[in-house]
Amino acid sequence: MGLVSSRGRARRAPMAEINVTPLVDVMLVLLIIFMITAPLLVAGVPVDLPDSNAGSLNTDDTPIQISLDGEGGVFIDEQLQDAETFPARLAAIRQARLGPDEPRVYIRADRALDYGLVMRVLGEVNAAGFRRVALVSEADSGSQ
Repeated sequence: MGLVSSRGRARRAPMAEINVTPLVDVMLVLLIIFMITAPLLVAGVPVDLPDSNAGSLNTDDTPIQISLDGEGGVFIDEQLQDAETFPARLAAIRQARLGPDEPRVYIRADRALDYGLVMRVLGEVNAAGFRRVALVSEADSGSQ
């Protein structure tokens, strides 16, 4: 498919096509990486949440998340708290977040936990002065 010059030598025409196979390969690898890492960024503390028919809340500000894992560990925004320092830490957060809008507190507790432990944590949150407290659950998979 080359052109023949007057001297008898063949010249090659410039190639006008772009090879997109390496670009597609790189994009597929990046897609796989994002698909694997995205679910890991959703929740920091693994908690098996109970089901509920209630709808989700609209949030305007960043809430304070308190999580209770299956072993009874209490976390404030992914930081493990001691039972002795938990009330003082809540009071410090309340003082730091004073303002016209009261901060929201979301409590995420594992379904296998004792009800008394959840109520004790809820009581500590209430004693610290937080009034906008919500218990987090998963949507009921059996509902329509």
